[in-house]
Amino acid sequence: MAGESMLEGAAALITGGAKRLGAACVRMLAEEGVNVCIHYNTSASEADALAGELRLEGVRAETVQGNLATPEDAGKLFDDAVASIGPVDILINNASIFDESTLLECSIEEILTNLNTNALAPFVLARAFAGQGRPGHIINFLDTRVMDYDRTHYAYHLSKRLFHTITRTMALEFAPSIQVNAVAPGLILPPPGKDIRYLEELAHTNPLNRFGKADDITEAVRFLLKTTFVTGQVLYVDGGRHMRGNVYG
Repeated sequence: MAGESMLEGAAALITGGAKRLGAACVRMLAEEGVNVCIHYNTSASEADALAGELRLEGVRAETVQGNLATPEDAGKLFDDAVASIGPVDILINNASIFDESTLLECSIEEILTNLNTNALAPFVLARAFAGQGRPGHIINFLDTRVMDYDRTHYAYHLSKRLFHTITRTMALEFAPSIQVNAVAPGLILPPPGKDIRYLEELAHTNPLNRFGKADDITEAVRFLLKTTFVTGQVLYVDGGRHMRGNVYG
């Protein structure tokens, strides 16, 4: 597909890779000549369609199903990915849930479901990745709101805060062979059920007074995968929103 790339021939597992930013990352990796394993939970048709599209372009693309709400199953998911595409060189922990909840009303079950899906399942996947004994890259998807407080998505907020800490500790523990970094998107895509007006109405909340696009995220991921001297960092792709220090909701 692409010309010669330092990533060409590598194998990547992308969680939540069938749709939205996950699918954008899958396409970017394919452009670099990376063989991709697209994880999905319920989006089988979208995952199969994306894999089929990439195969037509000459990239090896496989799919693997897994419910990340049960972190104990994440190890099996990783094994399934290795069985389908071989040893994994790149792990992108993109999948997450984004349910509304507040501190006063959310249940313990809601908190645990968010922690399991958004932090602990990626933690299990990352340990399985490190257990291969191979050099590589882990890219974790956070949220610009880890620097603020999202009071209307309380359980989600807690889970991403934990994932932020996990990212930093993994960068230390997995060095020097594995680089662990994160991308924290801001206003990029509207949530499911919303349209571009959602982004337009919130553009004023960041210093650049605009919203981004999926390419802004994939270029950040591309940089982190190609750099050889960066680990433990978070790239805030948010128009400067993380410096505002406001409360959402």
